[in-house]
Amino acid sequence: MTAISRSASSSPAIYWLRRDFRLHDNPALLSATREYGAVIPVFIWSPDAGSYATPGAAARWWLHYSLESLRSRLESMGSSLIIRRGDWAQELMNLVRETGASSVYFNRLYEPEARTRDLEIEEKLQLLQVETRTFNASLLLEPWEVSNRSGNPFQVFTPFWRQCLEQLSQEKPVPAPRSVPPPKAWPPTLRVDDLNLLPKYDWATGLRNAWRPGEAGAIKRLKKFASNMVGVYARERDALGQDGTSRLSPHLHFGEIGPRQILHAVRNHGKAAEAFVRELGWREFAYHILHHFPKTPFHPLRPAFQSFPWAEDPDNLRAWQQGMTGYPLVDAGMRELWETGWMHNRARMAVASFLVKHLLIPWQSGAAWFWDTLVDADLANNTLGWQWTAGCGADAAPYFRIFNPVLQGQRYDPDGSYVRHWLPELAKMPAKWIHSPWDAAPLVLEEAGVRLGKTYPFPIVEHEQARDRALEAFSSIKR
Repeated sequence: MTAISRSASSSPAIYWLRRDFRLHDNPALLSATREYGAVIPVFIWSPDAGSYATPGAAARWWLHYSLESLRSRLESMGSSLIIRRGDWAQELMNLVRETGASSVYFNRLYEPEARTRDLEIEEKLQLLQVETRTFNASLLLEPWEVSNRSGNPFQVFTPFWRQCLEQLSQEKPVPAPRSVPPPKAWPPTLRVDDLNLLPKYDWATGLRNAWRPGEAGAIKRLKKFASNMVGVYARERDALGQDGTSRLSPHLHFGEIGPRQILHAVRNHGKAAEAFVRELGWREFAYHILHHFPKTPFHPLRPAFQSFPWAEDPDNLRAWQQGMTGYPLVDAGMRELWETGWMHNRARMAVASFLVKHLLIPWQSGAAWFWDTLVDADLANNTLGWQWTAGCGADAAPYFRIFNPVLQGQRYDPDGSYVRHWLPELAKMPAKWIHSPWDAAPLVLEEAGVRLGKTYPFPIVEHEQARDRALEAFSSIKR
């Protein structure tokens, strides 16, 4: 709908936020403040809204502190954050009746269930003669804006990203509103604590030590990366044990910073920033695939994989989840995940490949574990990554590309610093043997204080045998 100034209107506007917990580059919030004399920021916690609408445990921890951060920032501007719990549509209609709001502003979500619900909500609000205005705050391009020459969605990244680069806008991110004008009276609200997002048993010490949720933390991290690290990103991003990545993913997922802000911050580095900007492209590709192929969170994009002979093995799945597979690189990655709610991308590829190819456990089981344990758990990225690893998705790695976890460790963690940090029981192992302790001589193990099968497990599968089994399983669906 056409933007019209309504500052003289006595009715307020509702700004409904979901995963856009920031003031800068927030088109829905900025437009509401410019067009209305009063704006009511609202967050509605609806844990029963759908299979992937509810964040996992680690992401709920992040959500709690992100909401607290935004609430504090709004209150410093003379505004507030109204928090409700329940069905999105019902609570919005309740708020419209309570406040007399004549418009609801929100930034779009792109998960299939969310898109369906948003359309239903817009229809219900229209019946109350309430207009809705929606904006793109989380992507560089809308998923439906990019298509191949035949008008169909892309399924290969490189031509997709080439097309995106031709369409990208050079516009700067929109500024934060100077103020968020309050209504004459605030409707009732819950507290953030009332949502019970934090774990009952406090296992989040590692998360608190590793992260600072909120827009201020996101901006600080982006400035550090853009100033000191983006130029060496292409060279250092795969180095395990080093701080060579941006670590912006959870901030980006929760909308504490937007992709336009990131792109604008690194553009002045020119070619040096291309590798990093390309990672933003993969995120765009993930949402492109999710939008056009909405069943992919549960079903493989490539139909042949519906008959893949996956193995249901609870014991091996548990060993993988706990970082007890006997392969140090895999176990270090899984323990980093458990401790911090995050994992280095190179380690993510290694642990995912191990689950689906060494253990033949369905990729959906890995995706579910990541959903519950990652602070940056994102449906589009999670789905694309796991299907890529399993060989069944868009632009996927060939199934016969099976990572050797020992060689991966030797290549990307040559001195063993990553493994030593996350597996203290192997801290004294020489670098030569740290990625394959079972190959070390008994004296070496003794001097390092390692007793295989006691202080650190033997490998739960042998690499060559697991590789042969995976290739045979892949051959079966080709036949």
